[in-house]
Amino acid sequence: MHSSAKRQEAASPALGIMLMLAITLILAVLVLLMFRLPYLYDPSVPAIFKITNIKHDQNGIRNFDSYMVVMNTGTTSYRNSNLYAEIYRNGEKLDCRIETLNGHDFIPTHHYKIQTMGGPGSQGFFWNPVEMIFVDFRDGTFHPGDQVTFEVYDNTTRQLLSRHTYTA
Repeated sequence: MHSSAKRQEAASPALGIMLMLAITLILAVLVLLMFRLPYLYDPSVPAIFKITNIKHDQNGIRNFDSYMVVMNTGTTSYRNSNLYAEIYRNGEKLDCRIETLNGHDFIPTHHYKIQTMGGPGSQGFFWNPVEMIFVDFRDGTFHPGDQVTFEVYDNTTRQLLSRHTYTA
């Protein structure tokens, strides 16, 4: 009976530790991906507000103008003062959140790295279907080949309404 007691105590603690470390590492990577790349995990978010163009030239000179045009391709009008946008470049969130998509309300807000915003969708109270908004980012924000993601949220509910990715 003494030999069977030794066999039961002869578990491999090294194997158990390696297994626990591997599981912990996998879980940590999954949690990190969920917070760093949330747009990869929700295919149900529609692309209502689509980037139609990002200009890199101004007057024929390549200055990486970073002038973005976005269109409401949906069938619903949205109160533009209730919308805000977040922008990603190559999966990294930029620190240039647009607090409102209403052009008149946009002027007094803190809009870092954005020079101007305008267009029919930012005028008046609603961003109607087929109307466009332009956002003139600081030159050099986007370069050819960058993956640019434009997310639009409802200010009152903080719900993500639209996500569109465009290759600059």
